[in-house]
Amino acid sequence: MKIIKELKNKDHKPNFGIIELLKFIGPGLLVTVGFIDPGNWASNIAAGSQYGYKLLWMVTLSTLMLIMLQHNVAHLGIVTGDCLAESANKNLKGWLAKPILITAIIAAISTALAEILGGAIALELLFKVPVKMGAVVILALILYMLFSNSYMKLEKWIIGFVSIIGLSFLYELSLVHVSWSEAAYGWTHVQIPQGSMPIVMSVLGAVVMPHNLFLHSEIIQSRQWNLEDDAVIKKQLKYEFTDTFLSMLVGWAINSAMIILAATTFYAHHAEVTELGQAKEMLTPLVGNGAGLIFAIALLFAGIASTITAGMAGGSIFSGMFNEPYDIKDMHTKVGVTTILGLATAVIFLISDPFKGLIYSQMLLSVQLPVTVFLQIYLTSSKKVMGKYRNSILDQILLWGIGIVLAVLNFMLFMSFFN
Repeated sequence: MKIIKELKNKDHKPNFGIIELLKFIGPGLLVTVGFIDPGNWASNIAAGSQYGYKLLWMVTLSTLMLIMLQHNVAHLGIVTGDCLAESANKNLKGWLAKPILITAIIAAISTALAEILGGAIALELLFKVPVKMGAVVILALILYMLFSNSYMKLEKWIIGFVSIIGLSFLYELSLVHVSWSEAAYGWTHVQIPQGSMPIVMSVLGAVVMPHNLFLHSEIIQSRQWNLEDDAVIKKQLKYEFTDTFLSMLVGWAINSAMIILAATTFYAHHAEVTELGQAKEMLTPLVGNGAGLIFAIALLFAGIASTITAGMAGGSIFSGMFNEPYDIKDMHTKVGVTTILGLATAVIFLISDPFKGLIYSQMLLSVQLPVTVFLQIYLTSSKKVMGKYRNSILDQILLWGIGIVLAVLNFMLFMSFFN
Protein backbone atom coordinates (compact mmCIF):
# COMPACT_ATOMS: atom_id res chain seq x y z
CA MET A 1 0.00 0.00 0.00
CA LYS A 2 1.40 3.34 -1.02
CA ILE A 3 1.24 6.40 1.21
CA ILE A 4 -1.31 7.82 -1.21
CA LYS A 5 -3.76 5.15 -0.08
CA GLU A 6 -4.35 7.17 3.05
CA LEU A 7 -6.13 9.84 1.05
CA LYS A 8 -6.63 8.59 -2.46
CA ASN A 9 -10.10 7.74 -3.68
CA LYS A 10 -10.54 7.27 -7.39
CA ASP A 11 -14.24 8.08 -7.19
CA HIS A 12 -13.68 11.34 -5.35
CA LYS A 13 -13.70 14.50 -7.45
CA PRO A 14 -12.79 17.53 -5.34
CA ASN A 15 -14.21 20.98 -5.93
CA PHE A 16 -10.76 22.56 -6.18
CA GLY A 17 -11.69 25.61 -4.13
CA ILE A 18 -9.70 27.48 -1.51
CA ILE A 19 -10.33 24.75 1.06
CA GLU A 20 -9.03 22.06 -1.29
CA LEU A 21 -6.00 24.23 -2.09
CA LEU A 22 -5.16 24.56 1.60
CA LYS A 23 -5.50 20.79 2.00
CA PHE A 24 -2.95 20.35 -0.78
CA ILE A 25 -0.28 22.29 1.14
CA GLY A 26 2.14 19.93 2.88
CA PRO A 27 4.38 17.85 0.59
CA GLY A 28 6.39 20.92 -0.39
CA LEU A 29 7.11 21.73 3.26
CA LEU A 30 8.59 18.27 3.78
CA VAL A 31 10.94 19.01 0.89
CA THR A 32 11.72 22.42 2.38
CA VAL A 33 13.20 20.67 5.43
CA GLY A 34 16.08 19.50 3.23
CA PHE A 35 16.60 23.14 2.22
CA ILE A 36 17.09 24.19 5.86
CA ASP A 37 19.00 21.19 7.18
CA PRO A 38 22.14 21.47 9.39
CA GLY A 39 24.40 21.48 6.34
CA ASN A 40 22.68 24.60 5.03
CA TRP A 41 22.97 26.19 8.47
CA ALA A 42 26.74 25.81 8.40
CA SER A 43 27.06 27.29 4.89
CA ASN A 44 24.69 30.19 5.59
CA ILE A 45 26.34 31.14 8.85
CA ALA A 46 29.76 31.02 7.20
CA ALA A 47 28.43 33.21 4.37
CA GLY A 48 26.95 35.82 6.70
CA SER A 49 29.82 35.89 9.18
CA GLN A 50 32.48 36.30 6.49
CA TYR A 51 30.73 38.46 3.88
CA GLY A 52 27.78 40.13 5.57
CA TYR A 53 24.77 40.65 3.27
CA LYS A 54 26.78 40.24 0.05
CA LEU A 55 25.94 36.57 -0.59
CA LEU A 56 22.18 36.75 -0.04
CA TRP A 57 21.73 36.50 -3.80
CA MET A 58 22.78 32.85 -3.47
CA VAL A 59 19.57 32.11 -1.57
CA THR A 60 17.46 33.77 -4.26
CA LEU A 61 19.15 31.96 -7.15
CA SER A 62 19.22 28.57 -5.43
CA THR A 63 15.53 28.87 -4.51
CA LEU A 64 14.58 29.61 -8.12
CA MET A 65 16.49 26.53 -9.30
CA LEU A 66 14.95 24.45 -6.53
CA ILE A 67 11.40 25.49 -7.43
CA MET A 68 11.95 24.46 -11.06
CA LEU A 69 13.45 21.06 -10.27
CA GLN A 70 11.08 20.11 -7.44
CA HIS A 71 8.07 21.24 -9.46
CA ASN A 72 9.27 19.12 -12.37
CA VAL A 73 9.86 15.93 -10.37
CA ALA A 74 6.51 16.32 -8.60
CA HIS A 75 4.87 16.20 -12.03
CA LEU A 76 6.39 12.77 -12.53
CA GLY A 77 4.68 11.48 -9.40
CA ILE A 78 1.31 13.06 -10.23
CA VAL A 79 1.15 11.97 -13.87
CA THR A 80 2.61 8.45 -13.61
CA GLY A 81 1.77 7.44 -10.04
CA ASP A 82 5.40 6.36 -9.65
CA CYS A 83 8.16 7.94 -7.61
CA LEU A 84 11.48 8.72 -9.27
CA ALA A 85 13.03 5.41 -8.15
CA GLU A 86 10.11 3.31 -9.41
CA SER A 87 10.08 5.17 -12.72
CA ALA A 88 13.81 4.67 -13.21
CA ASN A 89 13.48 0.96 -12.47
CA LYS A 90 10.58 0.59 -14.91
CA ASN A 91 11.87 2.70 -17.78
CA LEU A 92 15.62 2.09 -17.80
CA LYS A 93 17.53 -1.10 -18.53
CA GLY A 94 18.35 -3.02 -15.38
CA TRP A 95 22.10 -2.68 -15.90
CA LEU A 96 21.65 1.12 -15.85
CA ALA A 97 18.82 1.59 -13.35
CA LYS A 98 20.32 -0.45 -10.52
CA PRO A 99 23.72 1.34 -10.41
CA ILE A 100 21.99 4.73 -10.52
CA LEU A 101 19.68 3.81 -7.64
CA ILE A 102 22.58 2.35 -5.66
CA THR A 103 24.40 5.69 -5.94
CA ALA A 104 21.18 7.37 -4.79
CA ILE A 105 21.13 5.13 -1.71
CA ILE A 106 24.73 6.07 -0.95
CA ALA A 107 23.71 9.73 -1.27
CA ALA A 108 20.77 9.11 1.07
CA ILE A 109 23.18 7.64 3.64
CA SER A 110 25.44 10.68 3.27
CA THR A 111 22.46 12.99 3.71
CA ALA A 112 21.22 11.12 6.78
CA LEU A 113 24.73 11.30 8.25
CA ALA A 114 24.70 15.11 8.05
CA GLU A 115 21.15 15.36 9.43
CA ILE A 116 21.76 13.02 12.37
CA LEU A 117 25.04 14.77 13.07
CA GLY A 118 23.28 18.13 13.14
CA GLY A 119 20.75 16.87 15.67
CA ALA A 120 23.53 15.33 17.76
CA ILE A 121 25.46 18.62 17.78
CA ALA A 122 22.30 20.36 19.00
CA LEU A 123 21.95 17.86 21.85
CA GLU A 124 25.55 18.53 22.80
CA LEU A 125 24.92 22.29 22.81
CA LEU A 126 21.74 21.97 24.86
CA PHE A 127 22.43 19.10 27.25
CA LYS A 128 26.19 18.40 26.95
CA VAL A 129 25.43 14.98 25.46
CA PRO A 130 28.49 13.59 23.60
CA VAL A 131 28.00 13.74 19.83
CA LYS A 132 28.18 9.98 19.28
CA MET A 133 25.72 9.24 22.05
CA GLY A 134 23.51 12.02 20.73
CA ALA A 135 23.57 10.40 17.29
CA VAL A 136 22.17 7.17 18.79
CA VAL A 137 19.46 9.16 20.58
CA ILE A 138 18.47 10.90 17.34
CA LEU A 139 18.46 7.56 15.47
CA ALA A 140 16.19 5.91 18.06
CA LEU A 141 13.80 8.86 18.06
CA ILE A 142 13.56 8.99 14.26
CA LEU A 143 12.98 5.25 13.89
CA TYR A 144 10.26 5.42 16.52
CA MET A 145 8.55 8.32 14.74
CA LEU A 146 8.79 6.70 11.31
CA PHE A 147 7.53 3.29 12.41
CA SER A 148 4.78 4.47 14.76
CA ASN A 149 3.20 7.28 12.75
CA SER A 150 1.25 7.43 9.51
CA TYR A 151 2.44 9.69 6.71
CA MET A 152 -0.22 12.29 7.50
CA LYS A 153 0.88 12.46 11.15
CA LEU A 154 4.51 12.82 10.11
CA GLU A 155 3.53 15.61 7.74
CA LYS A 156 1.89 17.47 10.62
CA TRP A 157 4.99 16.94 12.77
CA ILE A 158 7.22 18.33 10.02
CA ILE A 159 5.00 21.37 9.47
CA GLY A 160 5.19 22.00 13.21
CA PHE A 161 8.99 21.67 13.21
CA VAL A 162 9.35 24.07 10.26
CA SER A 163 7.07 26.54 12.03
CA ILE A 164 9.22 26.40 15.17
CA ILE A 165 12.40 26.94 13.13
CA GLY A 166 10.85 29.90 11.33
CA LEU A 167 9.56 31.49 14.54
CA SER A 168 12.95 30.96 16.17
CA PHE A 169 14.69 33.01 13.51
CA LEU A 170 12.01 35.69 13.61
CA TYR A 171 12.78 35.99 17.33
CA GLU A 172 16.51 36.07 16.66
CA LEU A 173 16.10 38.83 14.07
CA SER A 174 14.00 40.88 16.50
CA LEU A 175 17.04 41.06 18.78
CA VAL A 176 19.41 42.57 16.22
CA HIS A 177 19.52 45.64 14.01
CA VAL A 178 19.01 44.66 10.38
CA SER A 179 19.88 46.95 7.48
CA TRP A 180 17.01 45.99 5.20
CA SER A 181 18.31 48.19 2.39
CA GLU A 182 21.58 46.23 2.37
CA ALA A 183 19.63 42.97 2.56
CA ALA A 184 17.45 43.97 -0.41
CA TYR A 185 20.55 44.82 -2.43
CA GLY A 186 22.18 41.53 -1.43
CA TRP A 187 19.14 39.51 -2.51
CA THR A 188 18.96 41.07 -5.98
CA HIS A 189 22.57 41.78 -6.97
CA VAL A 190 25.20 39.14 -7.68
CA GLN A 191 28.37 39.84 -5.72
CA ILE A 192 31.31 37.46 -5.45
CA PRO A 193 33.81 38.89 -2.95
CA GLN A 194 37.39 37.70 -3.18
CA GLY A 195 37.79 34.27 -1.61
CA SER A 196 34.04 33.58 -1.43
CA MET A 197 33.76 31.00 -4.23
CA PRO A 198 33.94 27.91 -1.96
CA ILE A 199 30.95 29.18 0.02
CA VAL A 200 29.10 30.23 -3.14
CA MET A 201 29.60 26.74 -4.57
CA SER A 202 28.61 24.98 -1.37
CA VAL A 203 25.29 26.83 -1.16
CA LEU A 204 24.37 26.91 -4.84
CA GLY A 205 25.79 23.48 -5.65
CA ALA A 206 24.37 21.56 -2.70
CA VAL A 207 21.00 23.21 -2.10
CA VAL A 208 19.25 20.79 -4.48
CA MET A 209 19.67 17.48 -2.67
CA PRO A 210 19.22 14.12 -4.45
CA HIS A 211 17.05 12.58 -1.74
CA ASN A 212 14.59 15.49 -1.94
CA LEU A 213 13.95 14.82 -5.62
CA PHE A 214 13.13 11.18 -4.88
CA LEU A 215 11.07 12.18 -1.84
CA HIS A 216 8.94 14.81 -3.56
CA SER A 217 7.92 12.48 -6.37
CA GLU A 218 6.71 10.02 -3.70
CA ILE A 219 4.91 12.18 -1.16
CA ILE A 220 3.14 14.37 -3.73
CA GLN A 221 0.98 11.32 -4.38
CA SER A 222 -0.60 11.73 -0.95
CA ARG A 223 -2.72 14.39 -2.67
CA GLN A 224 -3.85 12.32 -5.69
CA TRP A 225 -7.45 11.84 -6.62
CA ASN A 226 -8.78 10.46 -9.92
CA LEU A 227 -5.81 10.11 -12.27
CA GLU A 228 -8.09 9.00 -15.10
CA ASP A 229 -9.69 12.46 -15.26
CA ASP A 230 -7.55 14.83 -17.32
CA ALA A 231 -9.13 17.92 -15.75
CA VAL A 232 -8.29 16.65 -12.28
CA ILE A 233 -4.65 16.03 -13.24
CA LYS A 234 -4.32 19.57 -14.60
CA LYS A 235 -5.80 21.01 -11.41
CA GLN A 236 -3.44 18.92 -9.35
CA LEU A 237 -0.45 20.16 -11.31
CA LYS A 238 -1.46 23.76 -10.60
CA TYR A 239 -2.04 23.06 -6.92
CA GLU A 240 1.29 21.29 -6.67
CA PHE A 241 3.05 24.36 -8.03
CA THR A 242 1.35 26.54 -5.41
CA ASP A 243 2.43 24.13 -2.68
CA THR A 244 6.00 23.96 -4.01
CA PHE A 245 6.29 27.72 -4.55
CA LEU A 246 4.98 28.68 -1.11
CA SER A 247 7.08 26.02 0.61
CA MET A 248 10.27 27.03 -1.17
CA LEU A 249 9.46 30.66 -0.26
CA VAL A 250 9.46 29.59 3.40
CA GLY A 251 12.86 27.95 2.85
CA TRP A 252 14.13 31.12 1.15
CA ALA A 253 13.01 33.22 4.13
CA ILE A 254 14.61 30.94 6.74
CA ASN A 255 17.89 30.62 4.86
CA SER A 256 17.96 34.38 4.36
CA ALA A 257 17.33 34.88 8.07
CA MET A 258 20.36 32.71 8.88
CA ILE A 259 22.67 34.82 6.71
CA ILE A 260 21.19 38.08 7.99
CA LEU A 261 21.56 36.98 11.62
CA ALA A 262 25.19 36.05 11.01
CA ALA A 263 25.78 39.33 9.17
CA THR A 264 24.32 41.50 11.93
CA THR A 265 26.14 39.71 14.74
CA PHE A 266 29.33 37.94 13.70
CA TYR A 267 30.26 39.98 10.61
CA ALA A 268 29.48 43.26 12.39
CA HIS A 269 31.86 42.24 15.20
CA HIS A 270 34.50 40.84 12.81
CA ALA A 271 33.95 37.32 14.18
CA GLU A 272 34.30 34.57 11.56
CA VAL A 273 32.27 31.44 12.31
CA THR A 274 32.94 28.06 10.69
CA GLU A 275 31.10 25.60 12.95
CA LEU A 276 27.56 25.36 14.33
CA GLY A 277 28.63 24.94 17.95
CA GLN A 278 30.85 27.98 17.66
CA ALA A 279 27.89 30.03 16.39
CA LYS A 280 25.76 29.22 19.42
CA GLU A 281 28.53 30.04 21.88
CA MET A 282 29.29 33.35 20.17
CA LEU A 283 25.65 34.43 19.90
CA THR A 284 25.22 34.43 23.69
CA PRO A 285 27.68 37.25 24.53
CA LEU A 286 26.74 39.23 21.41
CA VAL A 287 22.94 39.09 21.67
CA GLY A 288 22.08 37.42 24.97
CA ASN A 289 21.48 34.03 26.60
CA GLY A 290 18.09 33.64 24.93
CA ALA A 291 19.54 33.93 21.43
CA GLY A 292 22.04 31.11 21.91
CA LEU A 293 19.41 28.85 23.46
CA ILE A 294 16.85 29.49 20.72
CA PHE A 295 19.52 28.84 18.10
CA ALA A 296 20.34 25.42 19.58
CA ILE A 297 16.65 24.47 19.92
CA ALA A 298 15.95 25.41 16.30
CA LEU A 299 18.99 23.39 15.21
CA LEU A 300 17.66 20.36 17.11
CA PHE A 301 14.28 20.57 15.37
CA ALA A 302 16.00 21.05 12.03
CA GLY A 303 18.11 17.93 12.63
CA ILE A 304 15.10 15.83 13.68
CA ALA A 305 12.87 17.01 10.83
CA SER A 306 15.52 16.57 8.14
CA THR A 307 16.46 13.09 9.42
CA ILE A 308 12.82 12.02 9.17
CA THR A 309 12.62 13.10 5.54
CA ALA A 310 16.03 11.55 4.79
CA GLY A 311 14.76 8.24 6.18
CA MET A 312 11.57 8.45 4.10
CA ALA A 313 13.55 9.25 0.98
CA GLY A 314 15.91 6.34 1.60
CA GLY A 315 12.97 3.97 2.09
CA SER A 316 11.40 5.24 -1.14
CA ILE A 317 14.60 4.69 -3.14
CA PHE A 318 15.16 1.19 -1.74
CA SER A 319 11.55 0.13 -2.32
CA GLY A 320 11.66 1.58 -5.83
CA MET A 321 14.47 -0.84 -6.68
CA PHE A 322 11.87 -3.58 -6.22
CA ASN A 323 9.18 -1.71 -8.16
CA GLU A 324 7.37 -0.99 -4.92
CA PRO A 325 6.18 2.30 -3.40
CA TYR A 326 7.10 3.64 0.03
CA ASP A 327 5.02 1.89 2.69
CA ILE A 328 6.38 1.77 6.22
CA LYS A 329 4.43 -1.46 6.81
CA ASP A 330 6.18 -3.18 3.90
CA MET A 331 9.38 -5.13 4.53
CA HIS A 332 11.39 -3.47 1.74
CA THR A 333 10.59 -0.01 3.08
CA LYS A 334 11.43 -1.07 6.63
CA VAL A 335 14.76 -2.53 5.53
CA GLY A 336 15.59 0.55 3.47
CA VAL A 337 14.79 3.04 6.25
CA THR A 338 16.56 1.07 8.98
CA THR A 339 19.65 0.25 6.93
CA ILE A 340 20.20 3.76 5.61
CA LEU A 341 19.74 5.50 8.96
CA GLY A 342 21.68 2.78 10.78
CA LEU A 343 24.66 2.97 8.42
CA ALA A 344 24.69 6.77 8.63
CA THR A 345 24.88 6.56 12.43
CA ALA A 346 27.59 3.91 12.27
CA VAL A 347 29.74 6.13 10.05
CA ILE A 348 29.52 8.91 12.65
CA PHE A 349 31.25 6.55 15.10
CA LEU A 350 34.09 6.10 12.60
CA ILE A 351 34.72 9.83 12.20
CA SER A 352 36.69 11.54 14.93
CA ASP A 353 35.92 15.08 13.74
CA PRO A 354 32.17 15.87 13.28
CA PHE A 355 32.99 18.82 11.03
CA LYS A 356 34.92 16.50 8.70
CA GLY A 357 31.88 14.22 8.68
CA LEU A 358 29.81 17.05 7.21
CA ILE A 359 32.51 17.69 4.61
CA TYR A 360 32.69 14.03 3.55
CA SER A 361 28.92 13.80 3.24
CA GLN A 362 28.85 16.88 1.00
CA MET A 363 31.59 15.38 -1.18
CA LEU A 364 29.46 12.31 -1.89
CA LEU A 365 26.38 14.42 -2.56
CA SER A 366 28.31 16.61 -4.98
CA VAL A 367 29.20 13.52 -7.03
CA GLN A 368 25.72 11.97 -7.07
CA LEU A 369 23.47 15.03 -7.50
CA PRO A 370 24.02 15.51 -11.26
CA VAL A 371 23.18 11.83 -11.81
CA THR A 372 19.77 12.25 -10.15
CA VAL A 373 19.04 15.58 -11.86
CA PHE A 374 19.82 14.25 -15.34
CA LEU A 375 17.82 11.07 -14.61
CA GLN A 376 14.84 13.21 -13.67
CA ILE A 377 15.12 15.39 -16.77
CA TYR A 378 15.35 12.33 -19.03
CA LEU A 379 12.23 10.72 -17.52
CA THR A 380 10.10 13.86 -17.43
CA SER A 381 11.06 14.69 -21.03
CA SER A 382 10.10 11.22 -22.28
CA LYS A 383 6.81 10.88 -24.16
CA LYS A 384 6.79 7.19 -23.26
CA VAL A 385 6.85 8.03 -19.55
CA MET A 386 4.87 11.28 -19.34
CA GLY A 387 2.72 11.21 -22.47
CA LYS A 388 1.34 14.64 -23.33
CA TYR A 389 2.60 15.96 -19.98
CA ARG A 390 6.26 15.59 -20.95
CA ASN A 391 8.50 18.64 -20.68
CA SER A 392 8.07 21.30 -23.32
CA ILE A 393 11.06 22.45 -25.37
CA LEU A 394 11.37 25.54 -23.16
CA ASP A 395 11.19 23.43 -20.00
CA GLN A 396 13.87 21.12 -21.34
CA ILE A 397 16.19 24.04 -22.13
CA LEU A 398 15.71 25.50 -18.64
CA LEU A 399 16.09 22.14 -16.89
CA TRP A 400 19.18 21.11 -18.82
CA GLY A 401 20.67 24.54 -18.16
CA ILE A 402 20.06 24.17 -14.42
CA GLY A 403 21.39 20.62 -14.51
CA ILE A 404 24.60 21.67 -16.23
CA VAL A 405 25.13 24.59 -13.84
CA LEU A 406 24.62 22.30 -10.85
CA ALA A 407 26.94 19.68 -12.31
CA VAL A 408 29.71 22.25 -12.87
CA LEU A 409 29.26 23.78 -9.41
CA ASN A 410 29.27 20.41 -7.71
CA PHE A 411 32.37 19.33 -9.63
CA MET A 412 34.09 22.53 -8.53
CA LEU A 413 32.91 21.95 -4.96
CA PHE A 414 34.19 18.38 -5.03
CA MET A 415 37.60 19.51 -6.32
CA SER A 416 37.79 22.27 -3.70
CA PHE A 417 37.91 19.63 -0.96
CA PHE A 418 41.32 18.57 -2.27
CA ASN A 419 42.79 22.09 -2.38
